[in-house]
Amino acid sequence: MKAIVFAFVTILLFRIFFFEAFTIPSPSMERSLLTGDYIIVSKLSYGSRIPNTPLAFPFAQQVLPYTEHTNSYLDWIKIPYLRLFGSPDIEHNDVVVFNYPMEDEHPVQQRTFYIKRCEGLAGDTLEIKDGQVYINGNYNDDAEKLQFDYKIKTDVDSINNDSLRLLGITEGDHMQNKGEFWFTLNLENVETMKKFPHVTSVEPLIQKKGSYNDYMFPENEHFLWNVDFFGPIYIPRSGDSVKLTVDSLPLYERIIDIYEGNDLRVSNDSIFINEVYSISYTFKMNYYFMMGDNRHNSADSRFWGFVPEDHIVGKTVLVLMSIDKSDGGN
Repeated sequence: MKAIVFAFVTILLFRIFFFEAFTIPSPSMERSLLTGDYIIVSKLSYGSRIPNTPLAFPFAQQVLPYTEHTNSYLDWIKIPYLRLFGSPDIEHNDVVVFNYPMEDEHPVQQRTFYIKRCEGLAGDTLEIKDGQVYINGNYNDDAEKLQFDYKIKTDVDSINNDSLRLLGITEGDHMQNKGEFWFTLNLENVETMKKFPHVTSVEPLIQKKGSYNDYMFPENEHFLWNVDFFGPIYIPRSGDSVKLTVDSLPLYERIIDIYEGNDLRVSNDSIFINEVYSISYTFKMNYYFMMGDNRHNSADSRFWGFVPEDHIVGKTVLVLMSIDKSDGGN
């Protein structure tokens, strides 16, 4: 019995502080990572977090096994955010696992795990143009890793499904007009599909600059942004200050109010933080901008904003097993 208890505690501590296995739940990172891939995430890479809810059922996230609504943790004891090795040392284009920041009903480390590519670091100014990311004015993407939705025109009303399967193309369908289809493609797919018999054009489905999607962060009509044209936006860095106006506040109000725990209110176009009239704010934490490689099929920072540093779990260091379902599981 002692050996079993020792082994259990060892595995638990290893999982909390060193490495943990995750499964990719969605296609948001395709084709870099496929749905169902098993990955190993290093928690040492960015510094291991001390659990903020130590009274929790092991190996369960949010709810107890075989229940729907019973929390797997008790919030009687809450430990402030602390890492064993300081602040995360994330680099551009790291593939990062983090806790989804919008689940305010749960403590940080009990929130759903997400995996995305870190496009913007604290202190960066990020802009998306034609679906491509620019950091501080410089192109930041690796175009060969990205996927976008494309419109395919043909002079017939069908496309060979076997050819699509061999290319690993799984997302797509007919469009409204005869002979028109949409598919999610990477650059290699695009060049191959242009050579298909009966295909007359392959064009990216890019939204126009200035068109406004009201579900895009920060959900405010002063920022006419969409999935393909977004920003420029400053990503907050600990110790940096920004000027605050009622127009710019939507970018940072969740940080001030929720993530950094201040009392924020606006009265007659005046901003009050902890009941003090404020025209600027100094950030306490670093923040990051996360995006999926499958640019038109990813819920990411374009929709819900910045990821605070206390939500960072670890860095993807190994694909343990990959099952490409488009190739019959091989």
